Amino acid sequence: MASRMKPAEGAMTLAEMKEFAGFSAATQRYVRRSLDIGLERDDAMERWSRDVVEAASIRAQARMYDRIPEIRALMPDDSDLNAIEPFMAPLVTVSAFDLSQGRLTSFSSFRFLYERLVGAEVRPWLPAAFCSAAALPHLHPDLRRKLLQSISEAAATASGWSNRQPAFFPQWVEKVDATALPN
Repeated sequence: MASRMKPAEGAMTLAEMKEFAGFSAATQRYVRRSLDIGLERDDAMERWSRDVVEAASIRAQARMYDRIPEIRALMPDDSDLNAIEPFMAPLVTVSAFDLSQGRLTSFSSFRFLYERLVGAEVRPWLPAAFCSAAALPHLHPDLRRKLLQSISEAAATASGWSNRQPAFFPQWVEKVDATALPN
């Protein structure tokens, strides 16, 4: 027997889908590619590589994403300062890589991806990781400015975060020949 979603779960899933639909095509593509790599869903190289430059980028991203299990394991239960450094250092490093690719152009797209890569428990740490990675000197000053201006005061100063896991994980969808569809 199929289980049914509660109305609130369906509404939240729809909200996540709408948020994803609001991202640029390049951001959507990067999020789907990143989820394929980070969650080991498909052969990202075969699916996403269009040329040698993109193939090199995917290989570099896969090496960076090897740290994601470590990030999940090191996530602090609270704000114990001794637990923050071993967790934040790899999170900021991986975040800096993703932001340097130029496809995550706002805090909302960054948050959308990382909630799915790492889990809902990472939400309290995302503003700090984003601001740290976005302020690093390896990014062009115009990109740094755009990224840092994209985080709202509410996101940066939230007093609490939901622990509800994301429900929508965007994936590649094969094109369908419209002439093959039944009338």
